[in-house]
Amino acid sequence: MKDLSGRVAVVTGGAGGIGKAIGEAFLAEGMKVVLADVLEAELDAAVSEISSEDVIGWVTDVTSFESLCSVRDAAIEKFGAVHVICNNAGVGAGAKGHLWEHHLNDWKWSLDVNVLGVINGMNAFVPTLVAQNEGHVVNTSSGNGGYTPLANSGIYPVTKAAVTTLTECLWGQLREIGSEVGASILFPSTRSPGVMATGIWKAGANRPDRYSRGDGGTVVRDALSDYLARAKAAGEEVPIAPLSEVGELCVEAVRDDVFWATVPMDRQTDKLRARTESQIRRTPPEYLLEETLMTQSADEREQD
Repeated sequence: MKDLSGRVAVVTGGAGGIGKAIGEAFLAEGMKVVLADVLEAELDAAVSEISSEDVIGWVTDVTSFESLCSVRDAAIEKFGAVHVICNNAGVGAGAKGHLWEHHLNDWKWSLDVNVLGVINGMNAFVPTLVAQNEGHVVNTSSGNGGYTPLANSGIYPVTKAAVTTLTECLWGQLREIGSEVGASILFPSTRSPGVMATGIWKAGANRPDRYSRGDGGTVVRDALSDYLARAKAAGEEVPIAPLSEVGELCVEAVRDDVFWATVPMDRQTDKLRARTESQIRRTPPEYLLEETLMTQSADEREQD
C-alpha cells in the first residue's frame, strides 16, 4: 500500500495517546480515519480537536466482536471502504502483589482487552481485507512482553507476548494463501529520547464493574509521575517523547509493509540476545533480574 491517500483506517484506542497519534499520522497522509474507543467523552473531544471531515469517532468496546463489526460497518458506510485496522486498544490492570496473588478479574480484564480485543478486531476486519485482496493489519504490542518481559509487571507482558505471537501467525497464514494483505506488529517507540506519556501509565483506570476485584474500587496511581520523580531523585531528567513519532512509525509499517515496526534500541537488542542465549544454552533467565527505575516491587504494588 505505497499510496495511502484516500485509504480508510480504523484505530482502536483512538481517543488519546498512541491511538490518536496514529490517527493523526494517517490523516496527514491523506487517509480517512475512524477513531474507535470505549470512552465516549474523550473520543468526542479527540474528534473535535482534530476537526477534519475525514475523521469520525465510533464508540467501540473491543471485548465485543459485535462492537468491532459495528465500527467496521460504520467505516464502510461513511467512507465507502476499509483498508487498515490498527488493533491498538490496551489496558494495564493495576494488579496487586505477586503473580500468584493477582485477582482473577485482573487477568480477565487484561486478556479480554489486550488479547481478545485484537482477536475480535482480526476476525471482524481480516475477512473483508482478504476478500478485496488489499489492506493491512497493525497490532500494538510492547517491548515489555513482545521482546522480553519486565518480571515485576506480570499480566501486561503476558498479553503482549500473546499479541506478538498472534501477529506472527497472522502474517504467516496470509502469506500461505498468497494474500496481498499485510500484517505488522507495532512496538511503540520513538527516535527522540524519552518516555511516552500515554494512558497505560494509569493502570486500572476506566475499569468496568464486571471486572471488579470486590475490594471497594481501584485506586488509580499516576505511575508516570512516580517514575519521573524516581528519575529526578536519581539525578536523571527524563524527557517526554513525542507520540507523533509512533504515529509515523505506524505509517511506515503500512506503507512499506514492515513487520517489526520499531525503532531499534541497543539496550533492547542486548536483552533479546540474552534471552535467546538463555534459551539456547538452557540457562536461567537471569536477564530478568536487572533493576531499573521502571522496577516496582510487589510491596509497592500493594499500595496502589
